Amino acid sequence: MKHHASDAHTLAAAYALNALDPGERAAFESHLQDCESCRQEVAEFLATAARLAAAASQPPPAAGKQAVMDAIDGVRQLPPRVSPAAPAASRAGILRRRALPLALAASLAAAASLAGLAVWQVRQGDELRQRALQAEQHLDDVSSVLAAPDARTVHGRAANGALTTVVASDRQNRAVFTAGNLPAPGAGKTYQLWLDHDGTMRPAGFISGDGTVRLSGDPADATAVGLSLEPVGGSPHPTTAPLLLMALPS
Repeated sequence: MKHHASDAHTLAAAYALNALDPGERAAFESHLQDCESCRQEVAEFLATAARLAAAASQPPPAAGKQAVMDAIDGVRQLPPRVSPAAPAASRAGILRRRALPLALAASLAAAASLAGLAVWQVRQGDELRQRALQAEQHLDDVSSVLAAPDARTVHGRAANGALTTVVASDRQNRAVFTAGNLPAPGAGKTYQLWLDHDGTMRPAGFISGDGTVRLSGDPADATAVGLSLEPVGGSPHPTTAPLLLMALPS
């Protein structure tokens, strides 16, 4: 990234996301020593980036370990090898002939079980890769707004105590919403986001818990961001009193 010295105040987001080259970073750090507003803005972007990282993390599937253990339990084990007890070679031959079909059956059962496990692992791998791609796309969408030279930030607190942040970029015509300490919505409910267009509230996506999401819709002509508790699946218009109505950063 290349910027003129007069653009120093626009580099807070890029600095917080480590998106500056070494020369720009050194120059901006020198600027920070004398600019209280930029120090505050950097701190806010760092906090938002930390929330984003926490929101994008993916725990392993809860059923993964149990599925593997179930598959292992279904694999029949071969009997232990023991030395033939005494002189009779014929008896050893009979035992070997009897053991061979059992060992073959056990091997086939093990192969079938492991094949099923392999198919399950492939499916799980595909699902995890898809989740990773979605998380990467989510990070790209949000990071591009946070790192925009014209990114602006506003903070608020919802009626239920949640701490909220909106970062908007006019150049990208995008905005992202971050929530912290957001209580569980309760059974059959979800948190829905809104964009206020001259008093008309238009759906702008959902947020299920602490984290960061990019607002859907067109924020260009919107004046505020709203948050309300709605039935699962969302509503075309707010059905409850807004928990938050916060002016978009300008």
